[in-house]
Amino acid sequence: MNRQDAEKIITEYLKPIFGFALKRCKNAQDAQDLSQDIILKAFRALLIKDDIGDTGKFIWTIAHNALSNYYRDTAKSIIGIPIDEMAEMIADPDSMMDDDDKTHSIRRLQNEIAYLSKLQRKIVIAYYFENRKQSDIAKDLNIPLGTVKWHLFEAKKELKRGMDTMRETSELKFNPIKFDLCGFSGSAGEKGSPANFFRSLIAQNIEYSVLKEAKTVNTIADELGVSPVYVESEAERLEEYGLLTKIGDKYLCNILLEESTTELNRLHDQMYLKAADIFANELFDELMNSGILDDKRIWGGSTEPFTFTYDPPKDKNFMLWALIPYIAAMSGSRMMVDRISFEAAATARPDGGNNICYASIIPHDAVPPLYFDSMRRFCGPCWNGIGNKFKVWTMDSEWSKKRVDENYQKTIHHDLSLLDIYLNDDELSAEGYAYLVERGYISVLTRERGSLSDVIAGFGDRFISTISNEDFCDYKIKFSCLCLSDAEINRQLIEIGDRIKETHRTEFENLKKEYADAVLKETPKQLQTMKKYGLQYIFYSDGWFILHCIKALLANGKLKPPAEDQRKSLTTIIIQN
Repeated sequence: MNRQDAEKIITEYLKPIFGFALKRCKNAQDAQDLSQDIILKAFRALLIKDDIGDTGKFIWTIAHNALSNYYRDTAKSIIGIPIDEMAEMIADPDSMMDDDDKTHSIRRLQNEIAYLSKLQRKIVIAYYFENRKQSDIAKDLNIPLGTVKWHLFEAKKELKRGMDTMRETSELKFNPIKFDLCGFSGSAGEKGSPANFFRSLIAQNIEYSVLKEAKTVNTIADELGVSPVYVESEAERLEEYGLLTKIGDKYLCNILLEESTTELNRLHDQMYLKAADIFANELFDELMNSGILDDKRIWGGSTEPFTFTYDPPKDKNFMLWALIPYIAAMSGSRMMVDRISFEAAATARPDGGNNICYASIIPHDAVPPLYFDSMRRFCGPCWNGIGNKFKVWTMDSEWSKKRVDENYQKTIHHDLSLLDIYLNDDELSAEGYAYLVERGYISVLTRERGSLSDVIAGFGDRFISTISNEDFCDYKIKFSCLCLSDAEINRQLIEIGDRIKETHRTEFENLKKEYADAVLKETPKQLQTMKKYGLQYIFYSDGWFILHCIKALLANGKLKPPAEDQRKSLTTIIIQN
């Protein structure tokens, strides 16, 4: 790059670089020195490079490397002070403010206290900060006085060792990772989704830190640049709920955490695009041309509002929005080999949950998989039912209303109890009918008003009182979602998908193999069973496959976007046995 262009770029970054340094250095002078170091290194690098694609990324990489060097140099420059002298100063560093170097060392010593064991930390704080007698400390902790004295002696040695140690500098200190996707398969417990445990960045970064190697709390704290006290409490909580595994005094990741690369995502897209294009189009054509959509055992969906005397034709587009995802998920399972059971891969959690938690990280320099934003809004498929009576199959997507949320387990149990009454031809309360309408299972038409929204907007009082007064003959109830009325029609639909997948079995297996081999190569040993369990469901009960099937049919115009009033009933099927 010529000098003029390099100078122009550096001028543009002068203020941002100084701001970057000022936030991270202990004083303004260090910030000036660091920013000058960054600017000089960046300028020299720009002069000798002609193939810089992303200038911003190039500059900030140099800045982060220079910052790492600054942290190391700062750690090396701490002067030595006798640990016994410093131990007596722990609680009162302000008295030493006339000596900057000594004050900095004392502050460093206070930080090192966080690296002590829980018991030693309690004793040191009680003795030095709270000025309590050793005998009182022993009494409160229910340990012998000699044990207190021994821990104080050991703590001094640990503090000195920590002061003499140059703490590792990790990029996680200034560039923490963040989960781009987090969810689970299986059943949630009382605490809800395991993703609830990862609402804080520290929990996410603890998992990432121990993804490939078990580490102690202190090592994790060094990498994250936070006090071990915070890491300790968070790691204990994650381990309690099975999201970390404890090995001695070290922790190891126990969630299916994947850091994707552009190459892995390319293989991912290639596999799903080809398989979905084949399967979705053949399935669509078979369903449309076979006449099975007109079978009277498939209920739900209409092209216009029904009346008391006329039932309009079925809305086949609406039906396909449910049947294509359902058949894509349910067909082909008998072709699976070397099955790993869910019990072998899942973690039983103390809150009653039994699931596999998964998370994805897309590095800033990696191209994300196709439709990744759509997958963020995807949830399911979800199966729930009452014995051998019936099941409800549903999934959420960008085209549907959100039905699967934190309260889904409780909600679906309530749904099932009301549907059980309704499907047995027993009469519900007015509130029960209104609830099933709100959830998208049924629609209600009145002879007098003719509009669902007029009748039960917000569980309207008139609707409730009229039903309660046994004027039920003035109402007509229909399924809004799709319903398969017996086990035989369910079997026939799934067999269509089975035949298509069997026809293309070799091609699908070859598409899957290249991707699966590449993924397993990057998966840590302790997560191999979880990953293999998930890989065996590719092209079967597989959210990515379903999403690609929908996208393929929308792209070629075979599938049309649903109407707004169909969204809460979309991709929900009641299967009666």
